Order: sequence, then structure tokens, then C-alpha cells
Amino acid sequence: MQFIVIEWQVYALTNDKLSLGIIGLCEFLPAFLFAPFAGHIVDKKEKRNLFTLCIALFSLISFGLFWLTSEAIESSWTVNYILYGIYSLVFFGGVLRAFFGPTIFSLIALIVPKKIYPNAATWSSSTWKGANVFGALCGGFLIAWIGVHYTLGIIFSLVMLALILVFGIKKKPVLNKKTNESVMDSLKVGLRFVFNDKVILGALTLDMIAVLFGGAVAIFAVFAKDVLGAGPRGFGYLNAALSSGSIITMVATTYLPITKNTGKKLLISVFGFGICMIIFGASKLLWLSLVALFLSGVFDGVSMVIRQTILQLKTPDDMRGRVGAVNSMFVGSSNELGALESGVAAKLFGAPLAVILGGTVTLITVTTMHFKNKSLRELDLTKDIEEHQKDGV
Repeated sequence: MQFIVIEWQVYALTNDKLSLGIIGLCEFLPAFLFAPFAGHIVDKKEKRNLFTLCIALFSLISFGLFWLTSEAIESSWTVNYILYGIYSLVFFGGVLRAFFGPTIFSLIALIVPKKIYPNAATWSSSTWKGANVFGALCGGFLIAWIGVHYTLGIIFSLVMLALILVFGIKKKPVLNKKTNESVMDSLKVGLRFVFNDKVILGALTLDMIAVLFGGAVAIFAVFAKDVLGAGPRGFGYLNAALSSGSIITMVATTYLPITKNTGKKLLISVFGFGICMIIFGASKLLWLSLVALFLSGVFDGVSMVIRQTILQLKTPDDMRGRVGAVNSMFVGSSNELGALESGVAAKLFGAPLAVILGGTVTLITVTTMHFKNKSLRELDLTKDIEEHQKDGV
């Protein structure tokens, strides 16, 4: 919710598509640069306390954004100073994002028994997407109903609630006991593991390209305001349509596993995502745009479940922080870099053509991966899951 509210506020202040790209850059740079170091720290530290610290610091960002959008600040500060303040807080948020991904990835593995990793990965992704749906929908409506400032006040309250609830998780043991391992050696081990595994590398690359070039979330404000004329409510609908397709699919996969012919299903889902984004970019009708985004969310949900399941099953326990950090670099940070790419492309070519070109790049990448990565194309996780089930807890 906070992400889309800030996007709306910045675009309302500047009416400049490039400003949306700057938001992505401010969050991408620290998230990408700090991710390898974050992975090293996460593997060395107790996960529950580290997660608590991340949420506590994130609450400061939420309060700062709430303060920057108050009447007192808007009446006494210039637009540029307000923008600099927002960009600074987003940058700080990017630093925290580098730690959030690996910490959550590691913590889930310490809470959930190994024999139900695949199902847990699905529920974890579904929960996150569910929050995405509800946040996107509420964000758009709340902006129209009570304005940006009070919406950010609600967000700050929810972050504080999360901070309280996380204490319900017990402290977990630290599995990586290599206290003499240097940061650089730790980084090399994590990167070497990912780049030597063609399945993990292929899955991360597919998701990275799809998010980086095929995604259009960062410029939904442009489509809602300028292309479709739908206003803040339409902005909420666009965000919710994309996420609702994902959440419905992921909930379905908790009961209908998609582990057989996993690689082919991953390739098909990312290809379908690219097709839907091309349709969205070409659409001038709100209902068609919503249908295209909903279906793209369905395909995105399948690919997300598969990627998370691959990572959970194939990552050793003592390397989860570092592998989670690499995943954050590939996929998590590509959200922010994708926001920059979307903003720049929309500025140069216009929002519709930018999305069409991004969808086309996604299709080319999937086709290339199909012919070049045999290990991913023929991946079947059925045996891996059976082995984990035999291991029990």
C-alpha cells in the first residue's frame, strides 16, 4: 500500500513519468548493493531479532512519509524539498529491503518442517500476494476517500502492529557456525552456488527479466490518470487486478500442486505473462486492461510458486541467507530497477509502447531459455519433494 500511495503522490506533485522511475532507482541501488552483505549477516545472526529490527526501522520510514505529507510540511516546504525527503526515505527503505528478503526466506525454513516446504512456499507467496491485493485495492480507494496523508497514517499503524506480532515468533538457532569466514568468502560461496546451479539460475533469470522489462506496476498511475482516465479508484483496480490473479492461482496450487513437469510450466507461465502485458499496453479500455492484468497475475502466481519451491528445496539450510540475498538481487531489486526502466521508457516512448516493448523482451527471453537451458526445461520436482517427505521434520 505504501509503495503505490507514494507513487501516486509523487506523480501528483510532479506530473512527470520520470519521477516514478527515480523512485525505483532510489530503492534499487541500496537494495542491490547491500544484498550480498545482507545475506552474509543474515546467515550469521539470529533471524527473529533481525526481522524485528528491520520492521522497527521500517516503521520510521512510514512515519517519515506520514509527516512529509502533512499540511504543515506541504504549506512550508517547496515541492522539491518534499520530493527530496520522499526519495531519501525510499533510499533508506531500499537498504532495509536488502535484509528483509533473506531474513524472511531463512526464517520460514526454520519455522516450517522440511516435509511440507513446497506447500509452505505456496502459502507464503499467497499471503504476500494477498497483502498485495488488499493493499493495492485499499490504497486506491483510501487516497480517493481520506487523502494521501491519512492513508499513510493507517500504514504506519499497521507497521506498528506487525512489529508487535513478530514477537510471537520464538528465537531460532544460528545454523552457520563459520565465525572465521570473511565477508568476501561468504559472498563468493553464495554466488558460486547460485551460478553453478542451472535450474536456480534459470528460474531467477526468467523472473528477473519478466519483472524488469515486462512489469508495469510503476507506471500504473500514468495509465490510470492519462491513458484510461480512471483516476485513483482505477489506479487501485489496476493494482488489485494484477495481484488478485496471482493470489487466486497460488491458493489453488496449495491444493493442486504443480510440481510435475515443473520446468515446462514455469516457461509457459512466464510466456503467458509476457503476452498479457502486451495486451495491457495496447488496451485503451479499462475492462480489457483489468482482464489482461488479472490473467498476467495468474501466470505470475504460477511462476512465483515454482520459483519459491525450487529455492526452498534446493538451498542448504546454512546458506539460505546468502541465496535469499542473491534472489533479492535478481528478483526483488528488479522490481525497483524495473520501475526505473518503466519510467524512462514511458518518458521516451510513451507508457503504452513501453509496456508492449517490455512484454516482447519477456517473450524473447523465455524462448531463448527454452532452447538454451535443458536442465530447467526438463525439471520435475516430484522426486525432490518425495525425498523431503521421507526426511520428515
